[in-house]
Amino acid sequence: MKSSARSVTPTWSVGELAGRFGLATHVLRHWEDVGLLAPARDGAGRRRYGPDELVRVAAILRSKSAGMSLEQIRALLHGDAHGRHQVLEAHVAELDRRMAEMELSREMTLHALRCRAHDIATCPNFARSVQDLIEGQPATIS
Repeated sequence: MKSSARSVTPTWSVGELAGRFGLATHVLRHWEDVGLLAPARDGAGRRRYGPDELVRVAAILRSKSAGMSLEQIRALLHGDAHGRHQVLEAHVAELDRRMAEMELSREMTLHALRCRAHDIATCPNFARSVQDLIEGQPATIS
């Protein structure tokens, strides 16, 4: 018995893909305009997104949540992009800086939570936690 069913690669319309990620359709169209997506077109010229675009959209969203610009994301997604490693190394350095800031903020917040001072700005220990900013030299965590 012959099987008439072929393995069909799933595709999604712009609305279906946008809905899957909680995006407005114009966002996917913009990403196409700036070269991040290149969906196939059906016979009527409508966009059809396949599994590869599904992964690209997820990568774009994750990269954006990590603070990358669309230009940086383009370098990430295009393996032949000039300066790809420099862009990514600069982003890693920026992430490290932000993580250090977040750690300092976490420590300050934990101190404020435990501190018995009613006005946290009057606490000498708390004041030391922001001294780097007072002096104009943000501290980094090693």
